[in-house]
Amino acid sequence: MANSPQAKKRARQNERRFAVNKARRSRIRTYLRKVEEAIASGDQDAAKEALKSAQPELMRGVCKGVLHKNTASRKMSRLSSRVKAISV
Repeated sequence: MANSPQAKKRARQNERRFAVNKARRSRIRTYLRKVEEAIASGDQDAAKEALKSAQPELMRGVCKGVLHKNTASRKMSRLSSRVKAISV
């Protein structure tokens, strides 16, 4: 357990950041799930719109330090290729 005032403050800050990051990660996953559902339904227009709204959320997660840049780029790349494949 934290004993010094500095360590106690860090523990409080970590709890706050954990809550914020957890909410942000959950929000990102929700947007990704919407894209997945649109792909599964076979509706390319809906999938494109969902992907367009998911991209800023992913990049915001990168800026805020929730996701690594390459992870977000990889997810966007894979999702966009799957959305393009729907029209076939």
